[in-house]
Amino acid sequence: MKGLVRFFRPNYAQKLSLLATVPLVAAVAAIAVLVAYQSRALAEREIKTLEKQLLEAKKAELRNYVTQARNGFYFIYGSAQPDDQNAKDQVSQILSAMIYGTDGFFFVYDYDGNNLVSPRQTDRINRNWAGLTDSAGTPVVDELIRLAREGSGYHTFLWPKPSTGEEAQMVAYVTGFQSWRWAVGTGVFIDDVLSTVATARAEVEERVQRTFIYIAVITFGALMIVFVSGMVLNIRERRLADAKLKKLTQRVFDAQEEERGRVARELHDGISQILVGIRYSMDTARRRIDGNDANALASLDTGIENLGVAINEVRRISRDLRPGVLDDLGLGPALKALTDDFSARTGIVTEFSTVVFRNRLDQDAKIALYRIAQEALTNIERHADATHVTIDIRGHKKGATLRISDNGRGLPHEPGQSGSGLGLRNMQERIEQLDGTLRILSSRRTRNQSGGTVIEARVPLTHLLSPADDGASTKKKAQA
Repeated sequence: MKGLVRFFRPNYAQKLSLLATVPLVAAVAAIAVLVAYQSRALAEREIKTLEKQLLEAKKAELRNYVTQARNGFYFIYGSAQPDDQNAKDQVSQILSAMIYGTDGFFFVYDYDGNNLVSPRQTDRINRNWAGLTDSAGTPVVDELIRLAREGSGYHTFLWPKPSTGEEAQMVAYVTGFQSWRWAVGTGVFIDDVLSTVATARAEVEERVQRTFIYIAVITFGALMIVFVSGMVLNIRERRLADAKLKKLTQRVFDAQEEERGRVARELHDGISQILVGIRYSMDTARRRIDGNDANALASLDTGIENLGVAINEVRRISRDLRPGVLDDLGLGPALKALTDDFSARTGIVTEFSTVVFRNRLDQDAKIALYRIAQEALTNIERHADATHVTIDIRGHKKGATLRISDNGRGLPHEPGQSGSGLGLRNMQERIEQLDGTLRILSSRRTRNQSGGTVIEARVPLTHLLSPADDGASTKKKAQA
């Protein structure tokens, strides 16, 4: 049961295999059916043509026999009167002697249905056979007499073979002796023709089955090739995916460790030192209070001041980890606050400009662009040696664009140098998750030419909210 459930709920690789094999099997099955139909139709036409040719040859042979027999006794029939019994007996004797092969003979019926000549089946002579039909219900004697009255013709029916006594299909040719009211003819059994046609049909069926076998073998080979290729590709892609996943996991761990290290350094170098100073001020104030020293209040004031600095430092670290202004006011004010803090901290002249588009970016896009700006400013502070930075964020008909430029020394072009590591990869991955584009233009600073770097992140229109969505989110925040 579990196997059936697993079969009807295929995984991604099985879906790919089905997607590759099902159309192939359907196409091959359709081709096989079409080939079989066309082969059978063509063969049936050829068999019918062969059967017709063989029957026509038999009919021509029968007509020849009757014509030759008539020429043999025409000198008697041509000069005899309608009631010349002597002439009739002579012609009957001649026809009775005309037997050929193992089953060939001539027969004569008068127009009343009486058999006059039947050399291989003498028990039928001088008996009336009007209304005789074969085992399939086909009229025999009456139809022969009708054709003779009309002049001549062919008739096909079932008749016992004189050599075996078994019923077989017979084609007869009959002509009429109108003055004597005789139907004279001969017939030939066509079981050899039917056997030839049956053999041809069996060969056609065998040929079609052989074609089916060839198609099945080719299809199986193609399916095996597809299956093996799919397995090889699946294994290869899985290995590549595992390697990429391991690399990505390691990159995430590295980013986490880098962020933890940064927070740890800021806690140790900033808040920890401030808290140590606060403790020292508190200890000093306690000793002075115990000694009734008038400067005790000054130590308390110093501790309170340092405590305020610690609180501001905690707020700064918290803002760097997740700026509240990004959720409350949007991307523009958050970038403005980030720019002001960067300028105040580093002393680098920083300009920020934006075109108001009513905070219409979705949350993922706002976070990604803020982090890209944060990463870019961190790289400028650490590596660029810049004196001027420009940040511009604006919306347009194709989406939104963040542009950060500086006049620093540019990015190194040789791998392994500072500035070409994890930060830029993080930017690229963040913007790729939004189906956006990231362009980095950089030129090295020389004695005769100023350098600099331009980072341009573009977010597509799909990440801009409609005015209705923006209004609903603003109303929801106001209610909260």
